[in-house]
Formats: sequence, structure tokens, C-alpha cells
Amino acid sequence: MKAVVIHAAHDLRIDDIPEAAQPGRGDVRVAISHGGICGSDLHYFHHGGFGAVRLREPMTLGHEVSGIVAELGEGVTGLSVGDKVAVNPSRPCGECEYCRRDMRNQCLDMRFAGSAMRFPHVQGLFRAEVTVPETQAVRLSPGADLAMAAMSEPLAVCLNAVGKAGSLIGKRVLVLGCGPIGCLTVLSAAHAGASEIIATDISEKPLRIAHAVGATETIDLSAEAGKLDRYRAGKGRIDVVFECSGAAPALQAACELVRPRGQLVTVGLGADIPLPLSLVVTKEIRVTGTFRFDREFAIAADLIDRGLVDVSPLLTGVVPVEDARAAFDTASDKGRAMKVQLLFRQA
Repeated sequence: MKAVVIHAAHDLRIDDIPEAAQPGRGDVRVAISHGGICGSDLHYFHHGGFGAVRLREPMTLGHEVSGIVAELGEGVTGLSVGDKVAVNPSRPCGECEYCRRDMRNQCLDMRFAGSAMRFPHVQGLFRAEVTVPETQAVRLSPGADLAMAAMSEPLAVCLNAVGKAGSLIGKRVLVLGCGPIGCLTVLSAAHAGASEIIATDISEKPLRIAHAVGATETIDLSAEAGKLDRYRAGKGRIDVVFECSGAAPALQAACELVRPRGQLVTVGLGADIPLPLSLVVTKEIRVTGTFRFDREFAIAADLIDRGLVDVSPLLTGVVPVEDARAAFDTASDKGRAMKVQLLFRQA
């Protein structure tokens, strides 16, 4: 079957790989429909990895996918052939100390689709079919839009981040960085009841999308950074900051803008950067990291499926898998792309 395989930086191929395994007990085989290109996929494409994580063998990319159940293994009762599903790419071991402590996103033996963190690498989901445990296939309604459902994974990341801040009802929220994760954090904060959401970026297009998904104010830092100054008054006027860029200047700004005893949630991943510790200490800022998701995946899929959140403004376009290289080139252009998806089959 066809798969999108990265062999080295800029060496992306459509390869023939072995067909998906026959479903064992408790497994289902899913025919993939849509797959969204993520920032980590782009890191493998451009750099052969990120940080200390490097490709050491060819790896199928992809972890944001939806599809249709094609075959059931013995003992599967919650799904039927023909069901539309969102596929959870996260597979914790269920046995380590963190899994036992209900911290499955911190699993010591995590198998996350399309990741070179371990060797042999965990092959990804940009393939015609995949066999997964039933628990990783979240059933959708018959009328579900599979393009929208393929955004369940990044939305789950943002639901987890927003959950770390506690109640947002009536709060003033700042989101720094409006890539896909930043925009979905805006959407998640709006869904959680934030009364005011300020979104910043250095480009106009992502800010338009942030506004479409719930930002009440957008600030282009490349042209109007001074608009943030009023939120610095009185030691800071922001209740909760979500830092989604992973950039040092944004972290500094976050600590300046959040109010005393306010909440800073660090969402963006980047190189190690200095923490403005004097501000954290003197303003008694609560700083919380957030990593991946757990139960939030099924919640995200349900919210999208039932139309309780609208992720459609993020979708830049859907490209046939045969044109995967062009899709990756488009996704790499942040000036014109937010979320580019590959189409493996029509629903």
C-alpha cells in the first residue's frame, strides 16, 4: 500500500509498504481518509528531526488522521465496519508508574505514531490503511466531516493546555503565537468561557484565523507591538497567558503582561530559553507546562463531530496524497498555509 515516507531531510517519497496487519483480538483496520501535516512532520521534512531526535531509518510520517473502519478483529464490540473514526496516535503502555498514576501522556514507554524518539521508530499514519487497537479509534457520527475530524489531535493538545489553567469563565486571556496550536488554543479558550481573548503574531493571516475562531482582539507584533503596553500597567492585566511560540521574547512578554498570581501556560516547544525568574518570583506567577493529551482526544473528536467547535477556518486545503511533496511545500509557507491535509481516499 502507499505511504508517505521520510528518508532524510528533503527526501520525501511515496513508497509501497506492506499492507496493514490483519486485526488481532481487540484491533480494527482503518482505511485512512485525511491526514493533517503537523509542525513535527515539517521538522522531519526540512531537518531530518528536531533537537536530539533524528531519523535513523525511513519513517512513515503523520499522526493527525481520520478514516473509515474496514475490518474488525475478534472481540471488538464498540465499532462496526463502515464507521467513521478519528485515530488517536498516542499509545501509552498502561503499565508504567505514570500510567498507573493517571498521567498517561507522561508514559515511560509511549508509542506515538510518526515519532523518531525511539528506535526502531514508531511508524506514522500517512498510509492507506492502519491497524490499531479499538481504543485508539474514536467513533464518529455517520455524517461526520473527516477533514475536520483529522484535527482532533491538535485540538486535544489545546484542550489539555486550556485545562491546565483552571476555569477561564470571565477571564482575560492572552495567546502568544497563532500557528495551528495557537489558533486552536484561542478556540479552546473561547469554548471554555473566556470573556476576552487577545491573540498576537508577527503575521496578519494567522491573526485573521485567530479572530475567526474566537479572538476578541488581534495584535500584529511586527507593526503594532505598542498595543500590548496597556496590559503591562499595574504589574500586568492578563489573567492567563498561553505561550504558543516557544520563543524567548514571547516568554519575556508573557511574564511582563500576566497579572500578579496570574497563570502562564507554556505550550510552544522550541530551544531551551531563559525564564524571567525575577518576574516569576516577585509577581508570584504560576507557571505550568503542558504536553500532548490523554482523554482530551476523544473529547476533541466529539466536540468537532457535534459542531460544538468550528475548526474549519484552519483548513488551508486538501491535497491528493500523490502530491505530498507539493503539500509539504505549501504547509512550509506560513504566510499562506495554516493546516494542509493529505487526501488518501474519498469518504
